[in-house]
Amino acid sequence: IGYGTKHTVEGLEPSTSYKFRLKVTSPTGEYTYSPVVSVSTTREPLSGKQLHHAVNMDDEVEVTKVLQSGTVMVDVPDKLGFTPLMVAAQKGFFRLVQILVEHGADVNLQNASGKNSLMLACFAGHLDVIKYLRKCGATWETHDLGGCTAMHWAADGGQMPVISYMINDGCKVDVKDSGSLWTPLMRVSAVTGDADVASLLISAGADVNVKDKDGKTPLMVAALNNHEDLVQLLLEKGADCQIKNEFGAGVIEMAKAFGRQTSWRNCAVLQFQEKQEKDNSSYPCCSGLHS
Repeated sequence: IGYGTKHTVEGLEPSTSYKFRLKVTSPTGEYTYSPVVSVSTTREPLSGKQLHHAVNMDDEVEVTKVLQSGTVMVDVPDKLGFTPLMVAAQKGFFRLVQILVEHGADVNLQNASGKNSLMLACFAGHLDVIKYLRKCGATWETHDLGGCTAMHWAADGGQMPVISYMINDGCKVDVKDSGSLWTPLMRVSAVTGDADVASLLISAGADVNVKDKDGKTPLMVAALNNHEDLVQLLLEKGADCQIKNEFGAGVIEMAKAFGRQTSWRNCAVLQFQEKQEKDNSSYPCCSGLHS
């Protein structure tokens, strides 16, 4: 090492003892060794990987320990782009959510797909976490990359108590995504067919005849996906069988084309009844003329 006064040894294991000796060589080629010097490496710094492991294990003590070490950012993402708060919110670990927020976690941070902690908690149905995140500034207005809001995700998850809370908290029920222009009711019609969730949304003002970018209505989508109970509910709530999509097809034609027998028959019966009522109302009452 020449005239150097310092030398760095790399690649050592953490929390390990090592022994070193210096070799001193004279100009004539003779050399001697110094006395043995004992050294110990320090413990490996705490990392984001350890924080995420502790969160997934719901280990409050370890999470607090890692955060208090000051060596790890509270919003460090995992390999999927989820922050510790997102993971805790999705799993419903309420106390961990509190600890992370108290240490500065961003409640409105979004991952690569645009989802935030509130959306994840809404889909999973963790109402206590949702209320806490709202108290800490989480907003209903955030959209993910597909344009979906927390209400879309709560509807997808079929989370009735969560949806009721969201409605009472002022969350919009007819917001459209940016892809197909689907409302939460439209997603219920396509994904779960949950008539109870649909009824709750409709009671809060969801439009049963709203159209997506192709002119499809919730009734059409429910019929195509063979959600018979939902089709019946939508008809009872005023869904219009006469509406045509952008290609000129109505729900009866679409249901017949896809073999949805019960759905198209229900729609056809309602359509016939409406026509009969309309025809009857166009004639004056003749009772008593032939007494």
